[in-house]
Amino acid sequence: MTYRAPKGTDDVLPPDSAVWVEAERAFLDLAERYGYGLVLTPLFESTDLFSRGIGEDTEVVEKQMYTFADKGGRSVTLRPEATASVVRAVIQAGGVIGTFKGSYWGPMFRYERPQKGRRRQFSQAGIEYLGEEAPGADVEVIEFGYRYLQALGVPDVEVQLNSIGDARDRAVYRSELIAFLETRRADLSEDAVSRIYENPMRVLDSKADAAAVADAPTPLEHLSTETAEHFAAIRDGLEAADIPYRIVPTLVRGLDYYNRTVWEYVPLGFDAAQSSVGGGGRYDALFEMLGGKPTAAVGLAMGLDRILLARELSDPTPALDAFVVVADPERRSDATALVRRLRDAGLRSDMTVGDRSVKAQFKMADRAGAANALVVGEEWDEGRVTARDLGTGVQDLVAVEEIETWLGQ
Repeated sequence: MTYRAPKGTDDVLPPDSAVWVEAERAFLDLAERYGYGLVLTPLFESTDLFSRGIGEDTEVVEKQMYTFADKGGRSVTLRPEATASVVRAVIQAGGVIGTFKGSYWGPMFRYERPQKGRRRQFSQAGIEYLGEEAPGADVEVIEFGYRYLQALGVPDVEVQLNSIGDARDRAVYRSELIAFLETRRADLSEDAVSRIYENPMRVLDSKADAAAVADAPTPLEHLSTETAEHFAAIRDGLEAADIPYRIVPTLVRGLDYYNRTVWEYVPLGFDAAQSSVGGGGRYDALFEMLGGKPTAAVGLAMGLDRILLARELSDPTPALDAFVVVADPERRSDATALVRRLRDAGLRSDMTVGDRSVKAQFKMADRAGAANALVVGEEWDEGRVTARDLGTGVQDLVAVEEIETWLGQ
């Protein structure tokens, strides 16, 4: 019998996994520079945590969660997202004193129809800024996601931005939206019709119903003075930070815990089942929903699978700085010492420890995703190696003591 990875999941082997390592390092480095410490939570939680936090009538809870009974008869769910888990962990630890800034990274699980940019096991990275209601927190979180995509070289990213108001704003808006949807019932999908009275804002999030609701009233038209001022301050902050954004009045996102600010990051050249590579919003009511004290909160989640797909539009980053090729078996110990020296200097380097032809070693360098090859041959006696750029084919004779400098140029 031949075994295969479960449908909707992926194996990632070297050298392809190098981009995942780079993406994780870039995220953790940026999070550290912004003051977000790493939060580790379980891969599974009580089912009620997600159904209560995300919303009973959301598509995630209704159709996509991996839920099962454990051997103790308890209903548990593989996490479909991480915000509810982070909030639960913070509440369990005693809540927020002042402010709390946390980051996370890891796999999430949703039962979806697998396609490009939509997998049943996928990876997310995110940050949560807790205990701060000022619009500056929203600006910082939005900027963080944009800078992360810049760091990974994702091209042409647009921030799509909206405000869906607070609970009081939405109480007024809800009745007007329901009245509008009733006039369009015949044009709506079956799923949208089922949501008219339970969760009408979800209809705005339905791509299948986009034409039918194109002229629907929007949350942005029903903001209180306080909420409108909050949203205006966010726009001012983004402009000051040179973050390009576009207001999308129908943007609501798919989870019930959001209020006020919501946004998504969309690479304009990325074509997939979901064009967004991440997004977030403010969720000031979630702490109370999960049994905690009222706590202001804003956060984001970045879809790593989609980010790396979008990044394929740009040049890939080499997995190795150098692959050392042994042209003279008598100099294998010198080549080994060179590899060790490069690694000690922080350069990614490798070689084969077996006896292979020079041609075979160059093929190994290509398969390993090396940027350069360093050939240790007879020129070693003169204190030099042949250094070849594997992308261009251009090669130089480089003094052994200058190799690190040449690789870093």
